Amino acid sequence: MEENLPGSALAADYLVDLSNVVRDRSLGGPGPRSLHRFRLVIRALVHMTTDSRVAVHPVADTSLLGGAREFADRRDVTVLRRWISAGLVEEVDDADQRMLELLELTSAAGTRAITGDRFVGHRREHPWLQGDNDRFLRPVPTPSGSVRLVPLEMGISVDAEISRHEELAAFKKQGLLRNSRRPPSTVVNRFWRCPERRCTLYDAHSGRVLLPRLRGGVPTCEVHGLPLADAGARPAMAQLKLMVDGICKARYTVEEGTRTGIGRNPTAGIALYDLLPDRLAPRISREHVIVSTAGGILLVRDVSTYGTRMRTLNRHGRLGPWARLPNGQSRRFAPGDEVELSPGVVLTRSGRRFPAELAAAWQTPDGKPSPPTAASQTTSLG
Repeated sequence: MEENLPGSALAADYLVDLSNVVRDRSLGGPGPRSLHRFRLVIRALVHMTTDSRVAVHPVADTSLLGGAREFADRRDVTVLRRWISAGLVEEVDDADQRMLELLELTSAAGTRAITGDRFVGHRREHPWLQGDNDRFLRPVPTPSGSVRLVPLEMGISVDAEISRHEELAAFKKQGLLRNSRRPPSTVVNRFWRCPERRCTLYDAHSGRVLLPRLRGGVPTCEVHGLPLADAGARPAMAQLKLMVDGICKARYTVEEGTRTGIGRNPTAGIALYDLLPDRLAPRISREHVIVSTAGGILLVRDVSTYGTRMRTLNRHGRLGPWARLPNGQSRRFAPGDEVELSPGVVLTRSGRRFPAELAAAWQTPDGKPSPPTAASQTTSLG
């Protein structure tokens, strides 16, 4: 299961309210607290995403291990302590507040959280919770002893006379005021350094760099409570997944400013031949598509012999119809979009975005990137 714990919220597909899950007796497992419940959630995610390496970032409060005697299996305590020590689980005094903070910091990336908590006591500070039906999943038990994940609707938890639309308007008004807080995109796209020289929580050379706590809108060290110093730009990366017959076979990282060929066996780039069944490989060109960036936007270009199709997410988060990509022309490849190299072989992009996309999403009321201009939709790279 440790292969599913990248140790960074920025590298995760989902956040997990670990304390909530571990304490939920309805999910099975012995005793008041059981790590088996977390394992069931991971299995449910793997089943839902068809991705055995789906990445999660668990957040736990210090009271979880503070009640170590409530774990029926003492091995759970040893494992949990090792995970926390290795940075695979983020342990904080207030897990609820940290979960909501991380959701705000990764809002443009569309990161979702798994919890059974509706965070009623946090809604004045986080008005975006009101009426939210998209960002949370709740684990529920099945008759077979497994767990499935269902949407968790937050509902409205204030005066019933205030309509949902008014609550959402209040969120937009309070949550997007630039003069009241630092936009999350400027936090996640920078490295930070604690003034305490021995503190390595935010070390840019580490593969597991914590996102800072925001206190009064100021990035702050979780341990020392000191304002963090800006340590420079964080390299921007996007992630692609290769889906073969609906199963995630591999993940690839694309850095901003690069040009990467993807196909059966390109001269330089990402070779897929080892991952393709014999019946599908002949329909994939040696170099089938090229992904690149222009102005901070990820682009995909068809250079194949057999053709490529693409479908994109609309403003309601639903995929549109397949459309053929014009050969030799580049199209914007946004998170959630799908590129079909051949029937059964699809590239899809995860929710992580480049800085220009993050900034664009922050500036729009619905948290979605601004529609591309005609120039960015179709751009010949020559």
